Amino acid sequence: MTDSVAALYESGLERYQAGESPETLIPVFREVCDRARKNAAAWSSLAWLYLLCDKPAAALKAAQKGVKLDPKAPQVRINLALAMLDAGQAGVRSHIEAAQDMMALSEEIRQDVLENIEDGLTRKPDWKSLQRVKQWLAS
Repeated sequence: MTDSVAALYESGLERYQAGESPETLIPVFREVCDRARKNAAAWSSLAWLYLLCDKPAAALKAAQKGVKLDPKAPQVRINLALAMLDAGQAGVRSHIEAAQDMMALSEEIRQDVLENIEDGLTRKPDWKSLQRVKQWLAS
């Protein structure tokens, strides 16, 4: 990523963490993905925003790109599993198991994932798929 794209990504993350709505941030992260097509974190972030906005088809495409670019990133695997659940697709288990394996390797990774789940449930408390994923990851 060039400095300007990296700055745009960081700015988008800061705005998200400050509580800005996912709807207003989707164009920011779309631009980051358009300008840095091989950035798995950007695709994962875009997928997350789409999920928060109840757009599972768009989330699925973004998460699939993220997993293709970085299959070892647990959050992008979780986002893909969530998009699959929300879109009514099968095949979620392998992504949950991969995320569990990655979370077992590092307490920091585990904490990051759990914090993201809690953030999602705070922003979208009735998100059934995320509640299911949270239970699966805890087992």
